[in-house]
Amino acid sequence: MDKNNLKNLLKDVKLGDIGVDKALEILKHLPYEDLSFAHIDHHRSLRQGFPEVIYGEGKTTEQIIGIAKGILNKGNKILITKASEKDYRAIRKIEKGALYHKNSRAIVVNKGKDKKTGKVLVITAGTSDIPVAEEAAVTADFLGSSVETIYDIGVAGIHRLFDKKEKLLSARVIVVVAGMDGALASVVGGLVDKPVVAVPTSVGYGASFGGLSALLAMLNSCANGIAVVNIDNGFGAGCLAHRINMMGE
Repeated sequence: MDKNNLKNLLKDVKLGDIGVDKALEILKHLPYEDLSFAHIDHHRSLRQGFPEVIYGEGKTTEQIIGIAKGILNKGNKILITKASEKDYRAIRKIEKGALYHKNSRAIVVNKGKDKKTGKVLVITAGTSDIPVAEEAAVTADFLGSSVETIYDIGVAGIHRLFDKKEKLLSARVIVVVAGMDGALASVVGGLVDKPVVAVPTSVGYGASFGGLSALLAMLNSCANGIAVVNIDNGFGAGCLAHRINMMGE
């Protein structure tokens, strides 16, 4: 249930097109819906501007389908992160318009026509960082941001980054995804006056400690205006970048 759906429902009640009892039936599960294994937060779209997102990893396909049905019954869009192709095949049985973004492992259903806003630029240090970057890009796009991506422009070949400076400067928010030493976030932060959302990835050899080295490097950056999300958290980066982007509107 989003703001537009709620407004339309109230208008229909006011005009007499829908009775009070019918409206109460529709609103009965507005705060949340108890599925025993999950409590779907149908109020989230009203509070935050977009519906609850399903984190697929660790859930059975049956649980994902149950939650997805509950959300789709109250709205027209859904995002499932860390989903498998098996999950996607199951979702397609209840919603033919579902799309699977294989790199990011994200399933998207969006039956509306969202107007894309501003510009979020997602860049990676290396090709191995692309899956996390794609999760950020898909998330920001799903939420309504205009998104552009540039991949494999890390500090090992810094001239590749400088060639993209115009695109860096034209973005409203920049998401920097990097593993190894995580240095790209600091370099970008020192070049632009835009907010930078840094995403450390678990890409790297032994001393990278599964992304911990990149995380600590980004947290200790001497460049200003950098916010850091958790290791491999492309979804969190996409959400934050979108919210910052929307403030520009």
